[in-house]
Amino acid sequence: MNTTSEQIAEAYYRACVDELRAPKAGNVHDFSDGHGMTVGEFEASAAATKEWIARRGARTGARVRGAIAATRKAVDCNTNLGIVLMSAPIARAAECDLDDLRSAVRGVLAELDVADAADVFAAIVLASPAGLGEAPENDVRAPATVTLLDAMRSAAHRDRIAWNYANGFADVFDIGIPRFRTALDRWSDWLWATAAVHFAFMAAFPDTHVFREHGEDAANAARRAAAEIEERLMQAAEPQALMGDILDLDRRLKAEGHNPGTSADLTVATLFAVRLLGGLPSGGNNG
Repeated sequence: MNTTSEQIAEAYYRACVDELRAPKAGNVHDFSDGHGMTVGEFEASAAATKEWIARRGARTGARVRGAIAATRKAVDCNTNLGIVLMSAPIARAAECDLDDLRSAVRGVLAELDVADAADVFAAIVLASPAGLGEAPENDVRAPATVTLLDAMRSAAHRDRIAWNYANGFADVFDIGIPRFRTALDRWSDWLWATAAVHFAFMAAFPDTHVFREHGEDAANAARRAAAEIEERLMQAAEPQALMGDILDLDRRLKAEGHNPGTSADLTVATLFAVRLLGGLPSGGNNG
């Protein structure tokens, strides 16, 4: 089974805005802006990029480059580079096979070439993400000489988005989707299922966005704090009881300038895949 560009664009847009509705720690969301960015800027970015993400037949690199160029016209900040990098291969895969989306994503990653790398390098430079420095190999400011998949493999040890490219988006399929389904079954609440995905990612590994900006100690501290909440959240009969603790951690991270953006990017990618797979029931956020 495949799906239309309109369905892909809508699933992507809804995933982006759904992620903003849920309480999270350290990211922009309905309960708190942060890091010089607002919920409205993220919503505008989602609207500006959905047609590029869903552009039928376009290669992954072209989708990423077009989406980031559209973002820069819509807002004057980097709201969505990681989201776009994770979403473009999923969208291309959804055109081919929703019956086995994971295998289709692997196929899309396997086809990535040097032209894809050139487009993604240009997009990264245009987005100018925080913590972007020079790399010993395959620096994005230099002409691309390897495939995008090879470039991602070379960066996998320092960037979790790159790690996912090198590992078939394993975080989405092995952590994100199972956690969303478990939490939704337990609470019948898409908002708290989304929060559960966010904390699952924050607890699973040090967020590489925090690591790039503030170092290993800061990334590990954020992970430990999130892991405490994640454990209690998944034991709670009523997840709303943890709202105060979540927002306390959110304030602390923002006060320190620590933005676990990679966890947010992976959460959006998970919601995108869930929506494509029909995993959000009619009682969810379909508005």
